[in-house]
Amino acid sequence: MTDPTPPVPPLPEQPAADAARSAATPGEASAPAYDPATDPDDTGVPRSLDDDVAAVGRGFFAALFDISFRTFITRRLASVFYVVGLIAIAIGFIVYLVNGIVGGTSLLWINVGAGVTAIIATIIIVPLVAFIAIIALRFIIEAVVALIAIAENTERTAQHTRR
Repeated sequence: MTDPTPPVPPLPEQPAADAARSAATPGEASAPAYDPATDPDDTGVPRSLDDDVAAVGRGFFAALFDISFRTFITRRLASVFYVVGLIAIAIGFIVYLVNGIVGGTSLLWINVGAGVTAIIATIIIVPLVAFIAIIALRFIIEAVVALIAIAENTERTAQHTRR
């Protein structure tokens, strides 16, 4: 039959308070600085940013014509797509608002009730639809950017994971 008492770990060379005091005093040699090259814990995390610097240094057109699709340009262009979308929504807003008001005023000569209703509906519906379009545009761009970020992070994790 074996002894049920677990083994006791060895005591440190000095108490924690003494170690803290000796580390706090300047001028004395303390433990050597951390050197990642001598770290026995090889977790696969990159020790340098050379790969990331090379990826950032690649030009837009090089990434655009990357046949292997290893470099994503969506995150770089997200703000451009958003501004272009906002401009398109603003142009549509102006066109529909002006057409609705002009159409409503032309109806005033034929049927006053229909003309007033068309103008009021235009003033209420066109801004509401434009606002919903802006929200939808933002949601779509955020979803695509989040999806690309997930893909980039997954690729980076796969590169640094060893089997």
